[in-house]
Amino acid sequence: MQEKSKLDILKEIVDQGQYVVVLCGSGMLEECGFHSLKDQNAAYEIEEKYGRSPEYLYTDAFFNTRTEMFFEFYKNEILVELEPTESVKTLAAMEKAGKLKCIITSNIYELSERGGCRNVIDLHGSIYRNKCMRCHKEYSLEYIKNAPKIPYCEDCHGVVRPGVSFFGEMLDSDKLSRTLEEIEKCDVLLLLGTSLSSEVFHNYVRCFEGSRIVVIHTKPTLMDDKADLVIYDEPRNILPELGY
Repeated sequence: MQEKSKLDILKEIVDQGQYVVVLCGSGMLEECGFHSLKDQNAAYEIEEKYGRSPEYLYTDAFFNTRTEMFFEFYKNEILVELEPTESVKTLAAMEKAGKLKCIITSNIYELSERGGCRNVIDLHGSIYRNKCMRCHKEYSLEYIKNAPKIPYCEDCHGVVRPGVSFFGEMLDSDKLSRTLEEIEKCDVLLLLGTSLSSEVFHNYVRCFEGSRIVVIHTKPTLMDDKADLVIYDEPRNILPELGY
């Protein structure tokens, strides 16, 4: 009898799943051509350009004390044009078919929503949702981009803060609670493009009590030895083969 391929096993796991949840890491951004600030090469280039590491530039302390320089960095390095890949389009199709129940993601570009997904938890916020720190009036991404230097509120002249979580900040408690609920409910967990080096992701996966874990990533992860299936590849090369 011919041995099943990894793709056949993946299809079988997904088909048998009653409550499938996806956790998307920075590898989903790399599919779009964007490398995380924690990527060694990207971090080196940023430090050469700004004289400071991204671990310091992308913090609440730097935002509050060197606001103009922060926005120079933020507009040039963070506000990049990214489009959803075939991975996200497949996830949207899986959700529409009733197979995929929730997408939990670390990216701040709303790739899942813009690709057609509906039940999405953006753990680290979104570049599209910005608020005045004083009166809480909401502002668009374009408003941030078009501000000459620092974006100020039209009404109260307070600084408009990007709707993202900076390095070292506590994440939104409601989103964390929702994420835990989804992880605990699911019977199949797909880990896409994440090495699980994030403490948040790693802790949540430890709470999983379902039946199957699948890892799809370009390099080994901390969960490989505990996963039911590991595929070393970009998710965009694998997910469309599911046929949704």
